[in-house]
Amino acid sequence: MNRIRSRLPLIDTLKAIASQLIVLHHLAFYGPMSDIALPLAPDAISWLYDHARMAVQVFLVLAGFLAARSLAPAALPGAIQPLRLIWQRYFRLAVPLAIALLISVLSAALARQLLNHESIPAAPTLWQMVSHTLLLQGVLGQESLSAGVWYIAIDFQLFAMLCLILGAVSKLAHPARVALWLVAGLTCASLLHFNLQSDWDNWGLYFFGAYGLGVMAQWSSRHRHGRVWLLLLCSLGIAALAFEFRPRIALAFATATLLAVAARSGWLERWPDFRLSAWLGQISYSVFLIHFPVCLLVNAVFSRIAPDSPALNLAGMLLAWLLSIGAGHLFYHRIETGLRPQAAVRALRTALSGV
Repeated sequence: MNRIRSRLPLIDTLKAIASQLIVLHHLAFYGPMSDIALPLAPDAISWLYDHARMAVQVFLVLAGFLAARSLAPAALPGAIQPLRLIWQRYFRLAVPLAIALLISVLSAALARQLLNHESIPAAPTLWQMVSHTLLLQGVLGQESLSAGVWYIAIDFQLFAMLCLILGAVSKLAHPARVALWLVAGLTCASLLHFNLQSDWDNWGLYFFGAYGLGVMAQWSSRHRHGRVWLLLLCSLGIAALAFEFRPRIALAFATATLLAVAARSGWLERWPDFRLSAWLGQISYSVFLIHFPVCLLVNAVFSRIAPDSPALNLAGMLLAWLLSIGAGHLFYHRIETGLRPQAAVRALRTALSGV
């Protein structure tokens, strides 16, 4: 950890905080430990149960900001190949996910031997595994095999939408201008319509409001008319909250504004530069993938050794949290960045055919 240096300290810090809140939310939401420990920390556990999940909005904004920074930093897409980029994104997301799902399935099978609880997923069908690996489980109405994997499918949809927009305008006379207005228009449509329709929550359009605010935050810091686009970003955020106030959209708007101001002022790359946040930000995706099976097993063990002790179950929640971080560190180095392409393809094939 001492060798880690952050390129974008603010983004790493936001990733670190958001990922840990998601782990703690799932610890409060799933399994019996939080129910038993509730009398010792009712306010904290209740807050984590009800509100910590909104940290997903931070990830949505960051995903849009980083995608725009990578694909078209100043809204100038150039000669991109959208299908190739979409496939690369799928590969980067799906291979670690497939391995994490195998671990989740095995962990759930073991947990079922120790604990009978509604939070433990049932044994999966082959179709469930295939739909998850293809990032289509929500669209196809399949029960989730692990907590939070819906977000990965949504992230992929959003990235694909942005790539297709940039690819479609790349050969036009004024690609940057058209890309800006298309993203702004889709962001507005999402904030004022799709995000208010719960039937759309398995589709990227429901979440494009937060993602698009992140894209606009990046472009407002690099485009020659950046101040105009920062004003538009703020106008969209305020209009959406005035139309119907949603705490999750308020958080997304605040995050996007913070990123835009930080990028324009130059301290996005300088502050706050802490090794711990750089490390936690770096492994955040791996922690997100692997924490649920860890939490399942710890819940199962503590249900046997301390079924009625609030103090021991609160300690179990802390242990599960720390083990999730440790498992995420190992998963990051062994799987997320450790697999070579040939090994990754074999792992993906195994996930599709081995269950």
